[in-house]
Amino acid sequence: MAHLDYYFSVLSPYAYLAGQRLEKIADAHGLDITYKPLDIMTLFTRTGGLAPKDRHPSRMAYRAQELPRQAKKAGMPLNMKPAHWPTNAAPASYAIIAAQKAGGGYLGGLVHSILRAVWVEDRDIAEDSVVQDCLKAAGFDPGLTFSGMLAGAETYAANLEDAVNAGVFGAPFYILEDGQSFWGQDRLEDLDLVLSGKL
Repeated sequence: MAHLDYYFSVLSPYAYLAGQRLEKIADAHGLDITYKPLDIMTLFTRTGGLAPKDRHPSRMAYRAQELPRQAKKAGMPLNMKPAHWPTNAAPASYAIIAAQKAGGGYLGGLVHSILRAVWVEDRDIAEDSVVQDCLKAAGFDPGLTFSGMLAGAETYAANLEDAVNAGVFGAPFYILEDGQSFWGQDRLEDLDLVLSGKL
């Protein structure tokens, strides 16, 4: 079975706009996914990027146009000024890591539910109750918010190092086992074409 490492941030609007297209591509091609949530702000610092608050106004003006266009194209709602952004991404990231290790639920659904909580539902994913709701809805034990803390913290830090070493500089970022990489939800079609042997 082919393998893909999926690097993302639970704070990324572009990861939200990916929806569950990655999972559909994976199903179509028998692709195994390792979900690797990471600290996107630290990744920017490590790889020459800037946090949105530090970017030039022209870049932010473009972002303000581009995100609604991409949301409309994907047929997805998007709140450009979510009530809890940025927030502490660690608790939700740890829960995803714990859920991946525990199994038994739908991991793609959990990731999307957490992203939707930020970008549509104005919920604070730093709160255990919000993450627990997302875990339960995706078929996981809500108690993973407590039991997976230590291992989650270690893996979260390791994911950042893996990302830097793999050449990741943004999110979402997809890397196939042969080293081919794809940056952004707007490159999922290219990923699909590569896996189909058409690109």
